[in-house]
Amino acid sequence: MGSLQIDVFNPPFVIQVNEDDEYLQKLLGYYKKIIERIQRNGALKNPLQVSSLAGIMLCDELYKEKSKAQLSRGEAGENKGFFFDSEEGEKAEQLTKMMIEKIEKALES
Repeated sequence: MGSLQIDVFNPPFVIQVNEDDEYLQKLLGYYKKIIERIQRNGALKNPLQVSSLAGIMLCDELYKEKSKAQLSRGEAGENKGFFFDSEEGEKAEQLTKMMIEKIEKALES
């Protein structure tokens, strides 16, 4: 079991998880890189907004990687693993894509 001190917020906090400390430090380092990228852009100053945007960016990365994996397995055109087969899932996917596009445009500015 490992512990991780997350010090990107004030006050910092510690979490205990069933992962190796080295792995946890790599995750935190990657998260901090994303936070720094957002802060360099200068559009957001509020730590909560910055961390929320970082979370969305990480979800975007994960979603793209899962999409690539599905395509490589020949599951193109299917939503298996992402959302339930429903209108609500399709709407959530469309909204997510729109948010990601807006975020990418904001970061490019």
